[in-house]
Amino acid sequence: MKTALNKPQIIEGGLAVDDRGQLSFANNFDFKGVKRFYMVENFSTDTIRAFHGHLKEVKYVFVVSGSAIVAAVELDNIKKPSKKNSVHRYVLSARKPTILYVPAGYANGFKALEPDTKIIFFSTSTMEESKGDDFRFPADYWGANVWHVENR
Repeated sequence: MKTALNKPQIIEGGLAVDDRGQLSFANNFDFKGVKRFYMVENFSTDTIRAFHGHLKEVKYVFVVSGSAIVAAVELDNIKKPSKKNSVHRYVLSARKPTILYVPAGYANGFKALEPDTKIIFFSTSTMEESKGDDFRFPADYWGANVWHVENR
């Protein structure tokens, strides 16, 4: 049975606003184990970057500006994961600072919901370590509805 740390989860953050401006924070995020970070910005909101998985590497996802659908799915079989695996789907926004924890053994991906969305990924692996732990799947492998925006 999986423990809570073996499933994606949100690390809550917040905003503090006063007459000087605003401060975004995620005070419960611990950088322990983080070895590198990178920021991604798509040229179009039609672009989907997915799915990218690791068996050893943990990722933390933080939206710096804009908003995005971020998805994570367990890799039960690295060569041919079950298409029936539950996709954990989150909408992350700079307007509600949070960090998404994506554990090792999961594939993840994202689709920006608005122009100028910027996402920082924090990784527990160096580039060299990540090279041998890199598994890719098409954006629609677990269904096209993962990236669909529901009209309400």
